[in-house]
Amino acid sequence: MSAPTSRAVTPDTAPPARAVLLARNGVAVTFTLNGLAVGSWFSRVPAVREALDLSAGRLGLLLLAMSVGALLAMPTSGLLAQRLGAARTVTLATVLVALGLTVAGLGATMTGSFAVVALGLVAFGYGSGACDVAMNVEGAAVERRLNRTIMPRFHAGWSLGSVAGAALGAGAARFDVAVGAHLVAVAVVVLAGTVLASRTFLPVAGDHTGDPADATPAARRRAQLAAWREPRTLLIGLFVLVAAFTEGAANDWLAVAFIDGRDLSEAAGAAVFGVFVVGMTAGRTAGTVALDRWGRVPVLSGTIGLAVLGAGLAVLAGSGPLAIVGVALWGLGASLGFPVGMSAAADEEAHAPVRVSVVAVIGYTAFLGGPPLLGLLGDQVGTLRALLVVPLLLLPTLLLVPVLRPPHTAEPHSAEPQTAEPHTAEPHTVEPTPAAHQN
Repeated sequence: MSAPTSRAVTPDTAPPARAVLLARNGVAVTFTLNGLAVGSWFSRVPAVREALDLSAGRLGLLLLAMSVGALLAMPTSGLLAQRLGAARTVTLATVLVALGLTVAGLGATMTGSFAVVALGLVAFGYGSGACDVAMNVEGAAVERRLNRTIMPRFHAGWSLGSVAGAALGAGAARFDVAVGAHLVAVAVVVLAGTVLASRTFLPVAGDHTGDPADATPAARRRAQLAAWREPRTLLIGLFVLVAAFTEGAANDWLAVAFIDGRDLSEAAGAAVFGVFVVGMTAGRTAGTVALDRWGRVPVLSGTIGLAVLGAGLAVLAGSGPLAIVGVALWGLGASLGFPVGMSAAADEEAHAPVRVSVVAVIGYTAFLGGPPLLGLLGDQVGTLRALLVVPLLLLPTLLLVPVLRPPHTAEPHSAEPQTAEPHTAEPHTVEPTPAAHQN
């Protein structure tokens, strides 16, 4: 397969500034609504467990269905985004998200069937995983057009959306709103909002100057396989794997660890997790400024150091207040690894869909394998002590940080959006994706 021909961004091909800003807003809404869907589901898991009368083991199997669906989506969603464009992929994926939420919710309340709910969760997980890859590809494209770091803020939007979903779920549970009715309403809002938001995504170039053979399905499959042989892509995937584990360990176990290991109440444990989420959101909001000023390598090295210190304090500190400070530092330190890893995977636009999907496959295995592994370790040493795995994994990850440096470009970015004028120092190039069509 011959390489696609690079095409410089000129006044005739660069999207106007207004289109880039609209696309930025559309991507932010997409991230937020995806987070809302995920947060809404997890907030109603206790009600689903009660409706289906599940043991802890059976509930674990049910939740595994969603992870399996997401992992099935990752290897194929890059090819789908490359063929259809990010906007259409996000739309189709969100149809599956809405369908999955509806089936899971109604299956729990109307049929009481484990199999029906599991089927809905597979669809939900597949749609959410495919949407995750496509919206990260689009976010990276917007980031390149703006010529400044913005991806962490998109992920902050996802975090805020998941918190909003959890809050809505808590309110629905408080007022005895049926799971089916609640999740169907969320599905309608998420689908309608995402369809509207995706209409603002950047247009895909239609004048492909590369080899027409690159547009065939076989060529796209070869490109996907080739991405699995690229050392930089695989190392970025390993970095994202540890970043996802660092974040996921806190999401799954932090509240439980503080309840069990520090004798806190359930409400206090939830508040501790809230401190982590606030740290994550603050890091993703403010971290973009630091990334633009100093670049990926020094900023990520610093944030990993913060996460190591914070996780260590959270587990080992002798006083409660110092442990809470550790939790906040852990959140700040964990905030940038995943989104910046996705940006790094998408640095070269023509190869972004397949590379992001490869990195997502590697990274998301942390969400699948991390919780049960920490649980098994917690049975042996205690849940709180088990979290020491986080800093132990992060320390060697410092060696991977230089891999995330943008290829053939200098850091940090200029703060000026790239619109009608090419960059004077080094023209930005866009490699059109063969046979991609996008609304």
